[in-house]
Amino acid sequence: MAYLDNIQTFVRVYELGNMSAAARDQRISAAVASARISQLEDHLNVRLFQRTTRTLNPTEQGHLFYRGACKILEAVETAEADISNLTMTPRGSLFVAAPLGLGRRLIAPKLPAFKEKYPLIDIRLRLSDRKLDLAAEGLDLAFFLGIPEDSALRMRKIADVPRLLCAAPAYITRRGMPDTGEDLLQDKHDCLNLRYPGAREFQWPLQTEEGVQRFSVQGPFESDDGDVLTGWALDGHGIILKPIFEVAEHLKSGALVPVAEDTPPVPIQLGCLYMHRRRQDPKTRLLIDFMAEHIQAAMK
Repeated sequence: MAYLDNIQTFVRVYELGNMSAAARDQRISAAVASARISQLEDHLNVRLFQRTTRTLNPTEQGHLFYRGACKILEAVETAEADISNLTMTPRGSLFVAAPLGLGRRLIAPKLPAFKEKYPLIDIRLRLSDRKLDLAAEGLDLAFFLGIPEDSALRMRKIADVPRLLCAAPAYITRRGMPDTGEDLLQDKHDCLNLRYPGAREFQWPLQTEEGVQRFSVQGPFESDDGDVLTGWALDGHGIILKPIFEVAEHLKSGALVPVAEDTPPVPIQLGCLYMHRRRQDPKTRLLIDFMAEHIQAAMK
């Protein structure tokens, strides 16, 4: 397995462009990662990377070997998946990501049940509202809300999630009740936006009599944490656009109330992204199928 370990480390160094980052990803020390690359270079009798004190660039031989190394790793993963399918005992770790609200309310609560059903699979969950790079961050799969941009990944759609605009009663008392998206703009309502580096959707898509229109709303606060926005809305600081499952408890208690109901937001897509070479991994498939079943049931 030492040679395979060397190949795996080489692939991550190549993809991340940094020995220390690859070492962290592989959960080994930078010295071990460097030694593995040196062993591989000695075995192949070529230089795979040009190293300086600040840069690490693949050589021509490194580019060539990377293509073959990926095929080797995919073949091994496929073979292991076939064995797991045959024995029905999938095992190992899954590195999973999800947006904060989705992860806290729909994904994390169901993971213990998944673990109980498949005790040999361990889950490493990472929650973040920012855009994630699956390859660079060593993730097996990532749940998402919206429209993914990365065509290099495989995608499975799970559900269309209903959304609504809502605010605290104190805000409505102070600023009035908007009935439509036009009211949000004309009355200059305080709209609380989710924004983070790389985010592209800064408009709210609402269903009007003329069809879907996008409204460029503005407000005094924005954050890259969706739960922070909910907190601000609960404190009466503005209007939020949210999947209903994220604010259901606050709607039930009356802490938040729907607004602009004549022009409701369009539903948002919920799905899962995963790497092409993970498609044969039964762990990945089992988790996606498990979560899809529970999420679809929660949407009813």
